[in-house]
Amino acid sequence: MTTFIPYGAYWSTPFAKWQGSLAHLHALEFAAHVARAELARRAVPAEAFDFAVLGTTVPQKASFYGLPWFTGLIGAGGVGGPTVNQACATSARCLALADHEIASGGAQVALVACADRVSNGPDLYYPNPRGPGGAGERENWVLDNFAADPLTGQAMVATAENVARKYQISREQQHAVKLRRHAQYQAALADDSAFQKRYMTLPFDVPDAGLRKSAGTLAGDEGVFPTTAEGLARLKPVVPGGTVTYGAQTHPADGSAAVVLTTRARAKELSRRPEIAIEVLSFGQARVAKAFMPEAPVPAARRALEAAGLKISDIDAIKSHNPFAVNDIVFARETGADLDAMNNYGCSLIWGHPQGPTGLRAIIELIEELALRGGGTGLFHGCAAGDTAMAVVLRVGDA
Repeated sequence: MTTFIPYGAYWSTPFAKWQGSLAHLHALEFAAHVARAELARRAVPAEAFDFAVLGTTVPQKASFYGLPWFTGLIGAGGVGGPTVNQACATSARCLALADHEIASGGAQVALVACADRVSNGPDLYYPNPRGPGGAGERENWVLDNFAADPLTGQAMVATAENVARKYQISREQQHAVKLRRHAQYQAALADDSAFQKRYMTLPFDVPDAGLRKSAGTLAGDEGVFPTTAEGLARLKPVVPGGTVTYGAQTHPADGSAAVVLTTRARAKELSRRPEIAIEVLSFGQARVAKAFMPEAPVPAARRALEAAGLKISDIDAIKSHNPFAVNDIVFARETGADLDAMNNYGCSLIWGHPQGPTGLRAIIELIEELALRGGGTGLFHGCAAGDTAMAVVLRVGDA
């Protein structure tokens, strides 16, 4: 059974920079607060769901209870399901799990929700009674894992440098991609952010920590700064002797996003525009050589395309999770995709990376881009920690 996304039955918060306007909010409670409001705006009752998946990668207090807590908070107390962490591929994995549940007949209407607060990640203490003096070990969940993959000992940025070296990608080439992506993002801000308002409530009310009153508003994404060729040229590589600068990589962020996935018949019932069909066609995953993470989307996308019976030339729009500009350059070179045509209206290289929800927002924007085109086939791909990646193929057409 093919699964469908009802048109408009999805949303994202603005993404806020590290230690920014959302840093005081518990990620799961905040995501549930947003979900209640967005479901009400779309007249989708919580009782419609019989399955849900929660994606989150940075532990929050009491997040042991995960999905059942989240669904209880949104008024869907009878709904169960898994809580998933697959690093930056969490969104695609959550969507794949919901797709499988519906396609197998286990559920009819699923909510896929992803939420993370990368700001203020936990500082963990692991007891070790047999350690010297009985001392345990400490780990800063976010910073320590950014700094080193325990399997390779290499930082995330080192994987980008490894790939840049292999493909002879210069700093200037990376900066050219950053400038292009920044220009594409401006189209999403045109006409008072008309594109983003297709799926995002703006201006966005930021609640206080207790979710009882307003603590301020966001006009849009927070942490996107003006980008010029001159400004990028002044940046030095993060790793001495390397090519990757802070300008050619994404920034950590906070936020949430959600998508409803269901059957063809229920999609028409829950859609804002039932004449539009959004069909999920296939998924792909891959893992590449150690410490070459930005390469991984290439084989993942190829597998998703093969599963859908398509070629890259059949794809009308591409969105990527591109933590590094290197990702897009390698993908275009290896697949023949048009580097300049990828990521219209924005991408994580520009609006930031709250990890769990990053890919889901990109998929939502992919749907809206295809809808504006009058339909077509889209591909999302993105890498993840551990030199892995996932890809999703979907089609927007006439119901």
